[in-house]
Amino acid sequence: MMAESRLKTALKSGQALKVISGLTNFDTNKVAATVRAATLGGATYVDIAADPNLVYAIRNLTYLPICVSAIEPSKFVPAVEAGADLIEIGNYEAFYEQGMRFEAEEVLQLTQKTHNLLPNITLSVTVPHILELDHQVQLAIELVKAGADIIQTEGAVSSKPLHPGTLGLIEKAAPTIAAAYEISRAVSIPVLCASGISNVTAPLAIAAGAAGVGVGSAINRLNDEVAMVAAVRSLVEALASVTNAQIDFISV
Repeated sequence: MMAESRLKTALKSGQALKVISGLTNFDTNKVAATVRAATLGGATYVDIAADPNLVYAIRNLTYLPICVSAIEPSKFVPAVEAGADLIEIGNYEAFYEQGMRFEAEEVLQLTQKTHNLLPNITLSVTVPHILELDHQVQLAIELVKAGADIIQTEGAVSSKPLHPGTLGLIEKAAPTIAAAYEISRAVSIPVLCASGISNVTAPLAIAAGAAGVGVGSAINRLNDEVAMVAAVRSLVEALASVTNAQIDFISV
């Protein structure tokens, strides 16, 4: 309960950091490494595949809230029974390479079905980036009506950075930050900006209206746990810098 309270506080203050191990990652050792890094680095919560055995294994490794992701509502029930705290319809990017698409009506139906199955569990839903931006906003509004508690954005798959370094990082994050900007102004629930986010662009996401960020490959693709912890801490510090800047501005 205390961990969930910290999550709500972090979302309210714009400092929530979700570390994602991957929707299709069922390797217990790799997921455990990501979760340990998230915990030691100061993340707010973790996101793992909706598999009860994985939840059982991870539950003993962290005090952080565990979010489980899937695109099949039936997978959420056993994962919640195993100890998951939140559920997420999304992280579609793992399927785009297979040629799969997620249209607005399908996502809305998945949300309604999931909410009916688990009406008392915090539900996060990703808005597909393949939709035009105005359609993303309209879907987000409908998802709130259907029971979503958090809206997540995406877009790294469609971004085509033209430059290396900092400029390339900003270009990569542009689609998801644009979605966060528009959606956060249309709904009253927290918006999590994910996909292609780095310590450079996390503050931009918060400034655009996001309540937090979700980061996956920038952390889980590292082979060294020390480096993973350092990556998490750099994101935590980047988010804190936004709040500190706001405080300094108000104090002037």
